[in-house]
Amino acid sequence: MSDQPPTEHKSKQLLHLVIGGELEDLDDVTFRDLQEVDIVGIYPNYASAYAVWKKKAQETVDNAHMRYFIVHLHRMLDPDG
Repeated sequence: MSDQPPTEHKSKQLLHLVIGGELEDLDDVTFRDLQEVDIVGIYPNYASAYAVWKKKAQETVDNAHMRYFIVHLHRMLDPDG
């Protein structure tokens, strides 16, 4: 038997990136100005990324060309996983 305290099981980190910006055309995902893309942040799971995405989308609802996206970074970092 080990004298070490039991370790807590941590959930797997699934990184998500939230970005947004004005689109050239509403039928495409091409930003008008890459210098103005809002890189909101990287989050450890979809739920926290979604909460931030929703807040940012609601803040910019008056601008029809402004869109925010959730990028599943974990799929890019481990495409076979």
